[in-house]
Amino acid sequence: MIDEAIKNEPPAARKYCRRLLARVLGAMICMAVFYPAAAATLHVSIDGASLAETVQHAVPGDTIVIAKGVYPVHLVIGKPLTLRGEPGAVLDGGGRGDVIRVRAPNVVIQGLTIRHSGTNLNHMDAGIFVEKTASHVLIKDNFLDHNGFGLWLDSCADARVIDNRVRGDPSQRRLADRGNGIQLANITRGLVAGNEIWQTRDGLYVETSTHCLLRDNRMHNLRYGVHYMYSNHDRLINNHTWDTRSGYALMSSDHLIVSGNHSRNDRIYGLLLNYITYSTIENNTVHGIHGNPSIMGDVGKAIFIYNSEFNTLRNNVLADSDIGIHMTAGSENNVIYDNAFINNRTQVKYVANHTDEWSSHGRGNYWSDYLGWDRNDDGIGDVAYEPNDAVDKLLWTYPLARILMSSPAVETLRWVQTQFPVLKPQGVRDSYPLMQPVAALGASR
Repeated sequence: MIDEAIKNEPPAARKYCRRLLARVLGAMICMAVFYPAAAATLHVSIDGASLAETVQHAVPGDTIVIAKGVYPVHLVIGKPLTLRGEPGAVLDGGGRGDVIRVRAPNVVIQGLTIRHSGTNLNHMDAGIFVEKTASHVLIKDNFLDHNGFGLWLDSCADARVIDNRVRGDPSQRRLADRGNGIQLANITRGLVAGNEIWQTRDGLYVETSTHCLLRDNRMHNLRYGVHYMYSNHDRLINNHTWDTRSGYALMSSDHLIVSGNHSRNDRIYGLLLNYITYSTIENNTVHGIHGNPSIMGDVGKAIFIYNSEFNTLRNNVLADSDIGIHMTAGSENNVIYDNAFINNRTQVKYVANHTDEWSSHGRGNYWSDYLGWDRNDDGIGDVAYEPNDAVDKLLWTYPLARILMSSPAVETLRWVQTQFPVLKPQGVRDSYPLMQPVAALGASR
């Protein structure tokens, strides 16, 4: 038919058309070989072909739907595939190695129960281990149960981990000897959102990662809910922790945005800032951080700041804890304002020998124990708030002296400080204390 169409053309034109046609047909053949016309959906059942064989013979772009049942497997995914589990589909690693290891980009793992990996933490045994070559992975709506590490992301880019549940194995080992729920190691542009994690060591462990977003995760019954090390330019938004030893342990990192998070009934720290610089801590709520009263010196701290500088702390609520803020070890040049310190047994423990002003542009913080007045009704107290005196520093140095708190000697010392300010030790000063807490937490100033 083609020869018929071009038979009346000049010989040179016929030759050109045949050459062009050959090139087009060659291109079409190549496209058919390397780019299949449509991805297939493959179904796997417990009494059919093995899941491992199906994965091995699938072509890039295929979707593998896994029926209800328990599948003893150790899968290696080396091509772009989607694994989707029907309700009741369980992949079981039998207590050794990884259950799934992902090596290809654009892999999707969804709707599966993935359990019983190995427990050798030195070998990084995990329910799902994602390698460097596996960019753009999506792990969604899975239950990762009783694994060494729940999920380990290793040096890959643009990973998304959404709406999973991750549970450790408390019957096997001490809390400190378990793996973490979700581990991000050298990750770029990762998203971890909407997950629930419990009974692992740390919920979210982030190291040497950058430009990641962790939001709307729920973490409880852990050592640390979130643990940061050597990471920068990350965002930690609207997460919740409760009943952990420490809610958010942020260490050796910079340029973090920590906003809208909640810590409730965590035991040692709500927020720990250790070597944190150039970061914004705002709109967070920390409530009910209490240590063990039977252990001397075991006190709960809503925020503990250690050797951290050039940070902004604003619009946070620190309430009903043993200590509102404990700041020490050269933590200077921080801007602290518009926070609410409510009913903490000790509002501030500030260990330094110079005055630190906690206000900005004529706005300080709200202190529930402030006894000053506001004669011009501008919402700012007329008398500066200074939370600590010489008696506080005495008790920090000699805790047993607390038995003298109601003695005439202590009362006399406090009276002398009020009459002779030169004897008052240097410490935190809020020159513009707020008469009411900030009304709209979450409103950035």
